[in-house]
Amino acid sequence: MSAYIIEFIFRWAHVLFGITWIGMLYYFNFVQTEYFKEAEAGAKADAMKKLAPRALWWFRWGAMFTFLTGLVLLMSVRAFSNFEASALIWVGSLAGILMFLNVWLIIWPNQKIVLGLAEGEGPVAAAKAGLASRTNTLFSGPMLFGMLGSKHLPMETSTTGLIACAVVILALEANGLFGKQGPMTKVVGVIHMSILLTGVIWALLAFL
Repeated sequence: MSAYIIEFIFRWAHVLFGITWIGMLYYFNFVQTEYFKEAEAGAKADAMKKLAPRALWWFRWGAMFTFLTGLVLLMSVRAFSNFEASALIWVGSLAGILMFLNVWLIIWPNQKIVLGLAEGEGPVAAAKAGLASRTNTLFSGPMLFGMLGSKHLPMETSTTGLIACAVVILALEANGLFGKQGPMTKVVGVIHMSILLTGVIWALLAFL
């Protein structure tokens, strides 16, 4: 089997797992969270017992296998054939890796507390999981921009632009760990912020 076929299989799997992961991310942020705000106590309790754990299973394992297949693709020599492509891949990869870590190190451990599967303070855990989930939604736009841009968006980039993008993304991750949701409290807010962040990343890569 040629290297091209193997790479295609991993790329196909990467996209498939990514659809599962990000689809569940959007479901949690755009559907389930908003539903829980309005649901009656009994309906919410039933959903937290039967629905949320199933959804979180697909969510976290979708993230895991998206990360693993992406890691294989990232190690491909052809992925770094030129600086312009590699800069975009690094931006997308940085966002994706942070999102993966947020899932397994912040969202899932705190969601276990919220669901009563682990000891801890429910409201505090819910706030931490919620902020990390909003941050992942924020990063989803730039992550996809990096993935698609490396193949389909010819542009001149610089090391300065790449460093600036990394600083912005890491600063927002720090906010996701220790800050507040701010404008991302509302669904429309996090969507707008993700689009805005994607534009900022594009501008930094294009003009610095």
